[in-house]
Formats: sequence, structure tokens, C-alpha cells
Amino acid sequence: MSVNHPCVKDNVVTITYMKKLNLLLLFVLACFCVQAENGYDLWLRYLPVSNPVLLQQYKQQLVSPVVLGSSSTVSVIRTELASALKGLTGNAYTVSSSLTSTNTLIIGKADASKILSPLVTKEELKQLGEEGFILKAKPGKTIITGNTDVAVLYGLFHYLRLMQSNQPITNLNIISVPKLKLRMLNHWDNMNRTVERGYAGFSIWDWHRLPGFIDQRYIDYARANASIGINAVTLTNVNANALILTPAYLEKVKALADVFRPYGIKVFLTARFSAPIELARLKTADPLNEDVKAWWNNKANEIYSYIPDFGGFLVKANSEGQPGPQDYKRTHAEGANMLANAVAPHKGIVIWRAFVYAAENPVDRHKQAYDDFVPLDGKFNDNVMVQVKNGAIDFMPREPFHPLFGAMPKTPLMMEFQVTQEYLGQATNWVFLAPLFKEVLDADTYAKGKNSTVAKVIDGSLDNHALNGMTGVANIGTDINWCGHPMAQANWYALGRLAWNYNLSSDAIAEEWLRMTYSNDAAFVQSTKQIMLRSREIMVDYMNPIGLHHIMATGHHYGPGPWVSNLNRPEWNPVYYHKADSIGIGFNRTSTGSKAIEQYFPEVRKQWENIATCDEKYLLWFHHASWNHTMKSGRSLWNELCYKYNTGVDSVKWMQREWQKQQTKVDAQRFKEVSMLLNVQLEEAKWWRNACLLYFQTFSKQPIPSNYEQPDKTLDYYKSLRFPFAPGN
Repeated sequence: MSVNHPCVKDNVVTITYMKKLNLLLLFVLACFCVQAENGYDLWLRYLPVSNPVLLQQYKQQLVSPVVLGSSSTVSVIRTELASALKGLTGNAYTVSSSLTSTNTLIIGKADASKILSPLVTKEELKQLGEEGFILKAKPGKTIITGNTDVAVLYGLFHYLRLMQSNQPITNLNIISVPKLKLRMLNHWDNMNRTVERGYAGFSIWDWHRLPGFIDQRYIDYARANASIGINAVTLTNVNANALILTPAYLEKVKALADVFRPYGIKVFLTARFSAPIELARLKTADPLNEDVKAWWNNKANEIYSYIPDFGGFLVKANSEGQPGPQDYKRTHAEGANMLANAVAPHKGIVIWRAFVYAAENPVDRHKQAYDDFVPLDGKFNDNVMVQVKNGAIDFMPREPFHPLFGAMPKTPLMMEFQVTQEYLGQATNWVFLAPLFKEVLDADTYAKGKNSTVAKVIDGSLDNHALNGMTGVANIGTDINWCGHPMAQANWYALGRLAWNYNLSSDAIAEEWLRMTYSNDAAFVQSTKQIMLRSREIMVDYMNPIGLHHIMATGHHYGPGPWVSNLNRPEWNPVYYHKADSIGIGFNRTSTGSKAIEQYFPEVRKQWENIATCDEKYLLWFHHASWNHTMKSGRSLWNELCYKYNTGVDSVKWMQREWQKQQTKVDAQRFKEVSMLLNVQLEEAKWWRNACLLYFQTFSKQPIPSNYEQPDKTLDYYKSLRFPFAPGN
């Protein structure tokens, strides 16, 4: 700076000038820097509405907002509304608790006011049940109502979703009722805070500091779940620990239940079947033993004394070494009913998992759940649901729907999806799971003729069941962004939205989530949405194309391991599933093989039984096909495998290019995180492609076509890789 500058006297810069210079620099930085975001706020960011026309419309609809009532849920509604409106509009609104002539936004139960009641009909209220809501908006007046405060909370979140995604809020006439009564997250969280198949850090349940310390994250977790309609959580791993049923831990569970209750969320626990032996030193856990029955009855009474609205038990029994009724030559129904009798006086339910497979050599693991449970149809108590995974093996990137759906008309079946990506690249891969969920829900079982979809089985409408529900194994942990991969939050969101309304499209869900979580910029939404909608199919191509399945590495299921053949049980080995040999590849489940295909209804069997007509996405699931089998593309099966694996890799490169275009449209922190993870994903896609093709080539004896990138390492190199500390192992 020149000493002749007017703000310099005796070569000393004045304090006034320096202050002005600092302010100017701060202003320039504020103009050119986008504030970093860490993802903690999920889809509840409530950023200012940038569209001036919509902003003016919103403000006109928000004069003197009023929330009627005085419950803890109403308090939550007031807090959420005030926070959201301040963030979205920039105005600090005072949310009133009493009606005046100036109110333009009225929120409350239909019976909360004589003014509110005439605005909805008795017929409308009758169809709502306890959780459905009505949202009506005309110029100058908006109402959000329902039969319960929790229903009104759901309505508020829907209203805010419209504003967050820059939708008009005038002339609305929405009646929304959940398709499923139980909309659940299953946490596979252990008592020591490790998470089985968890890829986002440790468990968010800090058992050591509960019940005295209530982490803000518990409240934000409840908010996020309520915003997408999730109304139940199982806090503990299905590989259960009986310690959770002791008084010291029930006090801790009570503290969480108290936090969740205003948000409409019930708490469930996993019950270890051998708990009477472990906690009370009984000599048996036989479900027909009177002392065992009495112990569980007393334990249920004790739990409900802590948590009057306790949901009930989720049970994994006689599967993967877990104790169960078969240890005493009793059936799954006898075990489930014993627990169901214990919680029945409190209106609790038992959710009994159908994920079972025996320790002895099975003909086909695909068949075991069906063989175990179909003979028990009609033998479960009315307050028991059987929880069935979406497919018969184990959360594969793609599976045909589980044959149990439609096969147990006298028993309510609950859907179990996996939101955590155990077999889907874990938290290093960007995979949007709504298309997977929809593929299963829309599948036709033909149980009662055409259009007997899986969705109609689980919502109870196909067989008139009062109990119904859907759950997902949670992908939540202590990572600041909750889910590890910034884009994995969309799978939590998708589960909730589809559990509320399984008719929503993957496209609609992706667009909602992107607009709320990232940006309303139309070009960003359209481009990034296409990445999301294609991502699952891309991952199938570079991992498990043409119906291949369960060829992941041992234990951690991270990366490829199609060569693994040395594990104690046959069905733990990938070679059991692909059955590659000199003739071909694939598991013959037709009438000439394991006959698993006979567990499906005739119309479905017809689709898959004939190798010439089988949908090629399931070809190697149901058929052992020749390496030279001609595919619909005209390529041989071997060349089709090469094409699919290479297409998967090329498609990840496309994902990278599309994401790079978004750099100016999202904050720098999340842009960089996703970019780095896409680099990792590309390397893993190449790893999958090279390892699998090199291994399967030892059987096909055919070259990888020269127009594809050739593997740069040997098969022995890929076989030598070890990951002893991979997360979720």
C-alpha cells in the first residue's frame, strides 16, 4: 500500500480502514463461498425458498399459523413448524395455540375446534383411521387435520415436504392414509455399540450413558422417521442378547421410548429364545414348559410396566446358530405363540423371522423357509406376523421374490428389506434401492390369480389380515451424515415413503429426496435422479449379472469371492450357488434340478421354468446354462457375462461424469465426498469384473473379447486379498 494513500498517516494504517477492509473481505468470501454441509440434517434442511413467486405464495398462506391441542405431540408440531417456516421463508412466525379470525394455517385434530370440524366430512375422517391425514388448502385458508395428533404430525411433514420441494400449496385437497400399519426400522445394533452389517460407524444407542443422558441425535432420529411415516423401531440385533431384557436395560429402553412417543414411534426389542436359561437359570427354554411360559409372562408384564405402549418382540430362532423352539422338537408356531400369549394382554405382537436354514446339507437353501413355514400356515396366533425377506437367499442385489409370499394365506406376512448394503457394495457404493424395493413389491405371485402382487400380500388385502407391515434393516450409525455414503440416506427415505404408499414410483421418491436434501435446481435434479434410478442396475451388472448370486467374499461379504469353497457348511460357499463347471454355470432349480421353482404358483413357474423363455435377469438363478447358450442379444452366455461386467464398469464412469457436472450446484463438502466415493466405486467395479471373469474363465476356457479392457492382475492376486477389519464383519 502506498504511503500516500489517504488512509495512511505517518506510515500507519488507521484502525478504521482495517475494519472496513476486513468487512469487505468477509463480504466477498460470503458471496463466493457455498457453506459446506455435512449431511446431518438429512432431508429436513429447511433452506430459504429461492423462487420469489412461490415464496410470496407461501407467505400468503402462512398468516398467523395456529396449532391446536396440548399433547407432547402437539408441542413437537409447534416446534417443527416454527423452525421450518423460519428456515423456508426467513420470517420468524409465532405459532399460536388459539384460533382467531386472522388464521390462514390451522393445524390440529378434527375435534379440536368447532371451527375446524365443519371443514372435513365424517366420511373423510372415517377413512383416515388413526394415522391418515387431510390437507386442504384454498386461497386464504389451509387446514391440516386427522383423528389423532400423530396423524396431524404426518400431515405437517407432508405440507413441509411440498414447500421444501418448491411445490404449490394452494388448492390442495389431499387425503393420505398409510398402506401398511407397521412401518419399521430394524437396528442390527449390539449392546457393545458395534453394528452387524453396519457401514456408518457405531450404534447411535449409547447404552452406557442412558437413561440419564439423552443425545440430541435421538430426537433428530425420531423427527426424521416421523417425517417419512416410520412408526416402529427394533433397537437391538436379531442375533439377540438377553441382557436387554434385564431391569437395568429396560430403564434405558424406557428413556428412548419416551423420546420417540411424541413422534408416533413404538419400540420393539429382539427376544433371545434362551433368555429364561440365561437370566433365570431355568433348565430349559422349551416353549411348552409351564415354568418357561410363566417366566415370559412375567417378563412381558415387567416390560410393559416400564413402557406401556411397548410394541412387542422380534425373534430370530433356529437360524445361523440362534436358539429356538426346534431345539426342543417344537415348531416355529409353538415358539411364536408362547411369546404371543405373553404380550397379548398388553396388545403386543410377535414378529417371527422366516430367515431359517438348517445346519445339515440342504438340497437347496432356497427351499428351506418355504418347507419350514408353509405347513404351519394357520397355526400362528392372531398377534403373530411372520417376517419374510424379499428373496429366498439373503438380500442379494437381485432375487426373484420369496416363494412364501402368497403361499401362507392364513398368516400375515411382513416384508423385510435391507437398507444397509450388506451385499450391495456397502457404504462405498452409490446404490439407490427404491427400484429393488419396487421390483419386489410389484411382482405378481398369482396366489389368487393375476394381480396378486407381493404388495397386496403384505398389506393384508389379499387375505383380509388385520396385521400388516414392512421393515428395513437400518443403515444408520454414528457417522455425522448418519448413513456413511451421503447418497445412502435416500434408501432410509425410500423405505419410509414406500411403507406409507407402495404405489409411489422410484422416480417420484428420488426427486423428493434430491430436492429436500440437495437442491431444487431443475437441471441438477434431472441429471442426478437419472444416476440414482440407474445405479442399482449398474451395480448388478458389475457384481451379479444374469442371475448370479451370493458370490461375495467370506464373512464380510466385501468384494468378490466366487472361488470360495472351504467353509464348514456347503451353503456358506459361493461355489454352491454358481456351480460353474466345464459345461456351464448357474443353479438348476427347475424340475430337473432342486425343484425350488415348484414353490411358486404355476403362472410364475411358467415364466421361469423354460430356459428359452426365462427372464434373463434370473437365468442363472434357475438354470445351469451352457457357456455357449445364445442370449437374446445374440451373444453367447460367456460373451454376455463379459459384456455385462464391462458395461457395469463403464456405467460407473458415466456416473462419475454426470456427477462432475453438478459441482456448481451442490455444496463443496458433499460434492467432494461423493466424488471420492465414486472413485472408490469405480475401482471396486473393476475389481469385481476382473476377479469374476478371470475365475469363470477357468471353466469356460474362452477369451475375454479383445474390445474390452483386459485384467491387469492375475486371478491368484485377487484370491490373495484379505480384509480382516472390513466393517460389518
